[in-house]
Amino acid sequence: MQSFPSKNPLALFIRWQASSRNSFVSLQPAIYLERVKPGSGRFANRFVVFGGTMHELSIMQSALDQVLEKARQAGASRVHAIRLRIGALSGVVPDALQFAFEALADGTPAQGAQLLIEDVPARFWCATCAREFEATRMFAECPDCHRPSMELRAGREMELTSLEVD
Repeated sequence: MQSFPSKNPLALFIRWQASSRNSFVSLQPAIYLERVKPGSGRFANRFVVFGGTMHELSIMQSALDQVLEKARQAGASRVHAIRLRIGALSGVVPDALQFAFEALADGTPAQGAQLLIEDVPARFWCATCAREFEATRMFAECPDCHRPSMELRAGREMELTSLEVD
């Protein structure tokens, strides 16, 4: 993945990713963020996504809103660290979450804060063997009896676990 500067003076960056189908390779925008001009209503000084379908940006915006609200309630002026638990099957890409955090935290009390992400492996239950096992896919089979598991016990989490503020 490569980054290219935009010709639009409001744009912060455009990230491109190579996409190939039947040996045809093209560059497609993965994400294009712009800061909305001040005085533009409720989205003023917020980032708006153009192109791509990167849901990590909206997830991080919600998490950051919660972080800033909790920091405000605690009377804190600065956020030093944010800890999240992200499940392997949550559909969230941790690197994309980090990327979104760095863009969204700019100009907030969370600017410069560490985003610490704990990866939660997917754990399933095998009723036949009466034991738990880890897998990397949603449709998992028990490594002992090779029967498919119908019970996911962990791995879809998206939790804000703690903050360090002052």
